[in-house]
Amino acid sequence: MDPLFTWTDFFVLKPAILLCLFGCGILLTDFLLKQGRWNAMTALVGEVFVAVALWQHCDDVSSGGQRFGLNNSMAVDNFAVFFNGIFVVSAILAIIVASQYMEDERSNRGEFYALMLFAQAGMSVMAQGYDLVTLFIGLELMALSFYILVGFLRDELRANEAAMKYLILGALSSGFLAYGFSIFYGMSGSTNLGVIADAVAGRDLTDPILLLAMVATSVGLFFKISVVPFHMWAPDAYEGAPTPITAYVSVASKAASFAMMMRIFLVPLVSAQELWMPLFGAVALVTMTLGNFAALTQNNLKRLLAYSSISHAGYMLLGLAAGNETGLKGISLYILVYIFMNFGVFALVAAMRREGHAAEDIDDLSGLMHRHPGYAILMLVLMLSLAGIPPMAGFYGKYFIFLGLLEAGQYMLAIFAALYVAVSAYYYFRIVRAMFLTDSQEPATISPGLGTKVALIASAAFTLLIGLYPEPFITMATDSILLALH
Repeated sequence: MDPLFTWTDFFVLKPAILLCLFGCGILLTDFLLKQGRWNAMTALVGEVFVAVALWQHCDDVSSGGQRFGLNNSMAVDNFAVFFNGIFVVSAILAIIVASQYMEDERSNRGEFYALMLFAQAGMSVMAQGYDLVTLFIGLELMALSFYILVGFLRDELRANEAAMKYLILGALSSGFLAYGFSIFYGMSGSTNLGVIADAVAGRDLTDPILLLAMVATSVGLFFKISVVPFHMWAPDAYEGAPTPITAYVSVASKAASFAMMMRIFLVPLVSAQELWMPLFGAVALVTMTLGNFAALTQNNLKRLLAYSSISHAGYMLLGLAAGNETGLKGISLYILVYIFMNFGVFALVAAMRREGHAAEDIDDLSGLMHRHPGYAILMLVLMLSLAGIPPMAGFYGKYFIFLGLLEAGQYMLAIFAALYVAVSAYYYFRIVRAMFLTDSQEPATISPGLGTKVALIASAAFTLLIGLYPEPFITMATDSILLALH
């Protein structure tokens, strides 16, 4: 009789297993040693082990192959390795920023870092999943961890409100997703993506059952990537959560959700592109419109970045609306550079304090060039990149998405997307103006710890590096989507 769990299964699941083991280890050591300062270090050691496991996966798929495990429900390929690498980088940046921030908030407990690792384990499963059940388990593991992390500062009312809204709306979206998955199972008799692909290919595109499954699944995933009209949780969650978690949710959760969306729509639903490409294009356009114009009126940095994140999700969704290799490559590259752009900004926000409390308003950055010129210049680099101005890294993500739209003949979407770049530049330059051209009688103090300094400098450095020398990163993004197309 064949063993229930083979070496191949362990190899495929190794990143998620390591993350869960280190998460449980942090809970035990925090309980036994009562030394909170070791929690972040243990989490970082866990990330090193996960990085080594991913390196082994790279060797296994270096020839462009695909390896399956757990009865073909999990896959190791370039797509999974690329996104798992993004999760590792995101987690490392979040951990080193959180170590000082949570110490200042007097909430530096072991369960905080354990939940971060458990969330990452769910993301890993989402990137590697090749089965509806596996994907749903990974999504819920990530989501449940984030519900708790958003409300981790239990004494703050806005954190409690944010977590409650996130939980209720997240449960609603999971219901839609589960309903869509159940219809796919009914259509094919299987939860395997490959089997579902064959069943979908044999159906007429006018089949109402297929349309219902696609719409229900789309609604569930639209919530996770915070696109309009399923974005309402994002501003409150971003504002109420601890700043390192805001950064982590804004990049890692979005990356994992896009990975899952690409798996589903480019494998079982690839033959139904004529149905979902117009839907994605329309949702992307509405998302960019609301996200950009809502950001114009925000004075709170975290809420401004929340609406900015919504608009960026719209840009990424355009890559799927284009439906070609260039557009998909643009999504992968966009997500890669978005990590560094967003984390750098949030690292500086995490370091802002006023009278011992976190400061988050744009006015708190007033006169930063006169007080801390180095941080102001680093922030300028990140703002230019978020606005998509060359030669910063953010330009290339938008460039390939626009190019994909033009290649697909979707000229109106490309024109509107380009116009919204000008709108986004306005609110990003509000921050630049505050730093360089205005002054304040009572500016916030900025005293980043070592971890925050490292995160800020590394984010700005990689933003510049990718912008000035993009070829290897473009190659990585290209390799990541090859198997997603076949």
